[in-house]
Amino acid sequence: MNLALFDLDNTLLTGDSDFEWAQFLIAQGIVDRALHEARNVEFFAHYNAGTLDIDAFLDFQLAPLARHTRAELDAWHREFMAQHIRPLIGSAARALIAGHAARGDLLAIVTATNSFVTGPIALELGIPHLIATIPAQENGRFTGRARGTPSFREGKVVRVEAWLESLGLWLGSFEQSYFYSDSHNDLPLLEKVTHPVAVDADATLGKAAQLRGWPQISLR
Repeated sequence: MNLALFDLDNTLLTGDSDFEWAQFLIAQGIVDRALHEARNVEFFAHYNAGTLDIDAFLDFQLAPLARHTRAELDAWHREFMAQHIRPLIGSAARALIAGHAARGDLLAIVTATNSFVTGPIALELGIPHLIATIPAQENGRFTGRARGTPSFREGKVVRVEAWLESLGLWLGSFEQSYFYSDSHNDLPLLEKVTHPVAVDADATLGKAAQLRGWPQISLR
């Protein structure tokens, strides 16, 4: 059995689910457009530049979850999936996942985006394991804070290793391990697997992949 890990945003999706969720909340009038849209764009720019303050971003991203019941959030998420996410899933991404599944590989999405947003997306893609930033809950409601190590940059390595350890495995357990990503933010995990693959890579990752001889593919 081999291991296949997938980044989600701008890798399996032809867009960013984090960004799209914030834009959905704005469009629905759930959050204030003037304040939220500017901050959403600002954080997205910092992510692309590799200068994101993950703690500040999570405070921003998770705060709306704490203001509403889970029933409200789940209903909105169903609309979000239909309007924003399914159109971002291409046939090439589904074929890549299906190929690894057919070979019996252990599959997981590894994403910085929180598990409330990404859980239903993983189900839609048929990927059984999700390693995502965890929004804390108390008595069935989100607190607006993250729990544990965010699944971001070096945190992805920490979270993947902890997940594998919980299964009695480690990265060296697999003859072949794959990680597919578009972002230079994922270099720490890309450097840990035997088969790093740059997918529609940003400029920084594209240069790194070229220097290291990593394959580069497109799912668009």
